[in-house]
Amino acid sequence: MFVSIADNLSEIEKKLTYAAEKSGRKRSDILLLAVSKTIDVPHIKQAVELGCKELGENRVQEIMAKYDELPGVKWHLIGHLQTNKVKYIVDKVALIHSVDSLKLGEEISKRCAAAGRVMDILVEVNMAGEESKSGVSPENAKQLCRELSALSNICIKGLMTVAPYDPVPENNRVYFKQMKKLFDDIKAENYPNTDMQHLSMGMTNDYEVAVEEGADIVRIGTGIFGARDYSK
Repeated sequence: MFVSIADNLSEIEKKLTYAAEKSGRKRSDILLLAVSKTIDVPHIKQAVELGCKELGENRVQEIMAKYDELPGVKWHLIGHLQTNKVKYIVDKVALIHSVDSLKLGEEISKRCAAAGRVMDILVEVNMAGEESKSGVSPENAKQLCRELSALSNICIKGLMTVAPYDPVPENNRVYFKQMKKLFDDIKAENYPNTDMQHLSMGMTNDYEVAVEEGADIVRIGTGIFGARDYSK
């Protein structure tokens, strides 16, 4: 089935603008992160040419495979990150959204120290307590941020969550509200090596509700590129 990336992006822009206004912000306050997992480079280039300059990938291998073919974009690692894969991406990504343990944070900080850089990270919170998803529990998120803030080669930039898939996006509003409160609570702690700027939440199905509740990064793949064919 033909997918018009331009038409899809135009529709998303309208909805983002409206949702941002409802939350008292401007469209420019929200980063549309184009999730390019399983998408081939020619289709990704179409999105980049239409203004998607920041791309999100779930797997380290896909970033590595696409990195040289897509110069001039900022890469975000949004999926679960194993400690043994950190070394491959510390020189390639602008932001890691999925830090959910002190062990992972320590590995990132160690690798970044060796590379002479500081890595911006988000702490992933499993707000709905889904067993199938990664992320620290909401109850332990503040403690994890405090522990991570002692690491000199990372900077905590905010929080990320993956809400449950629900055909009724409104049902996820409760999780987004809870995330915003947690974000504000952690920001008020003023931990070192912490600059709470970003709340990454909302995907193709529920990004409008997420923005209304304070998200400033939305991760959209299917809404831009169409449904993925995982059989290939």
